[in-house]
Amino acid sequence: MPDGSTISALSAPAVPQQKRFRARWVSPLLRRILLVNALPLALLVAALLYLDQYQNGLLEAEVSALREQARIYSGALGESAVRTTEPDNPKLAPDIARPLLRRLTEPTPGAQAKLYAPDGTAIADSRVREGPSGAVSTEPLPPAVERGPIVGAIGWVYDKVLTLLPHETPTPLVVDMTPGAGGLEWQPDVKEELRLNSSGQSREMPPYIRRTKDNRLLVTVAEPVERDRHTVGIILLTRDAREVETSLFIVRISILALFGLALALTVLLSWYLSLTIARPILRLAGAAAEMREGHGRAGGVPAPLLARRDEVGVLATALSDSAQALFARMDAIEKFAADVAHEIKNPLSSIRSAIETLRRIEDPERQKQLLTIIAQDVTRLDRLISDVSDASRLDAELSRMTAEPVDVVPILNALRELDEATRDSENDPRLVIDAPANLMVWAVEDRLVQVLRNLIANAQSFSPPRGRIALSAHEAGGMAEISVEDEGPGIPEGNLEQVFERFYSERPMGEKFGQHSGLGLSISRQIVEALRGRISAENRRGIGNRVLGARFVVQLPRV
Repeated sequence: MPDGSTISALSAPAVPQQKRFRARWVSPLLRRILLVNALPLALLVAALLYLDQYQNGLLEAEVSALREQARIYSGALGESAVRTTEPDNPKLAPDIARPLLRRLTEPTPGAQAKLYAPDGTAIADSRVREGPSGAVSTEPLPPAVERGPIVGAIGWVYDKVLTLLPHETPTPLVVDMTPGAGGLEWQPDVKEELRLNSSGQSREMPPYIRRTKDNRLLVTVAEPVERDRHTVGIILLTRDAREVETSLFIVRISILALFGLALALTVLLSWYLSLTIARPILRLAGAAAEMREGHGRAGGVPAPLLARRDEVGVLATALSDSAQALFARMDAIEKFAADVAHEIKNPLSSIRSAIETLRRIEDPERQKQLLTIIAQDVTRLDRLISDVSDASRLDAELSRMTAEPVDVVPILNALRELDEATRDSENDPRLVIDAPANLMVWAVEDRLVQVLRNLIANAQSFSPPRGRIALSAHEAGGMAEISVEDEGPGIPEGNLEQVFERFYSERPMGEKFGQHSGLGLSISRQIVEALRGRISAENRRGIGNRVLGARFVVQLPRV
């Protein structure tokens, strides 16, 4: 039973805390749910947007197609645009090579072909046109694809993000992003290429991929032009790889669209989780604050939360049960305090009345009687305070104790031996034991002895001279029953439950005043229930329904 400090703490005015539990649109739990749900999604999208391998695959396909086209051009020029007047020294014929190169590149508007002589001199350019009057003009490649501001912003952000991501080991297909990357005017070192090819080395010139200042992605390959195993020049074929960028852009936009949809669903689901978890928890916190302030004594937890069949419902039910148990404990404390005050007030009133009377009388006999009354009341107060102190400590002890297997029979035998050693006369009632061997129960031995001693003392008070008190124990299913029977007048039928109430007292005639405080049976019930058992009282009846005495039955879990 909690002491006075506990009572004062429970009844102290609470500081209003309801404002702490106001629902917020974005609660910390919602932020955590969003972070947990969105972070893996963001990492997945970052990994998908990191399309280096996909881009390299597209560029490899573009280079392969362009190189195959350059070989076709090279073969056509080697067969049709070479003069063989000197068999050991074939040469390109510019007047034949120029129109042939233009006709070869006409089906590919986005390509530009250049033909170089072995000394590096430019012989033909598919974009150079010579008019009838001899005027020379250059046709530019189609302009780069223009994109809107939103697309441009997405591309800019994407490029910035890619600069922060780690890249794999560079492959031969690397896009030159330097500010000085060559444009259409770039050409290889023709003399070096011809020297290496004429040396008999089998060597293929690597492609050159770069992004120009106008954001155009260009791919260039070079192939030698041969005639009769003689290299007569080099053809340089350049094409705008806009299909690669378009494919990449479509994939990225699709990924971003799916990411936006998934992010929207993540936000909605996170918000739903917040409404079904965070908000109910805040409502439970508010209900707990109301209970602390004393406003939620009757049904402080909202009914919809109690009706839920999930963890929140379990938490709400546990909070409601805890609150009811707490309020029941507070009521018991208040009732116990009122009962203690009432029980103490009676002997104090008697003592005060005796003292006031003692001051007014001079008769020694009357004074002696009054002093006897005062002594009895002091004895009664001492016993009452001792029992109240024991009952107050009992709650705390019961909450800490752990039940262990206890053999009942040795305890009963020890109580009988103690009774035999302390009997004052032959007229005192005797204890008789009827119990099997090895009857084990879950209990705390000291507290079980206290319960049995209380019941035996109660039976001795009501037993007639030379009476018989029977202590018996036996199994009853999963429980063990220990009973204490006497041969007294029994218990009034309407008081079979009231005998376990605090300060209930119905003593036999002629008993010395102040010997009992009325807490023994109440303490016994408190101990037995803490051990997950039951205690009850009944009357023993014989022929004609005549009362033969009282019986107290203790049931404890059997080991």
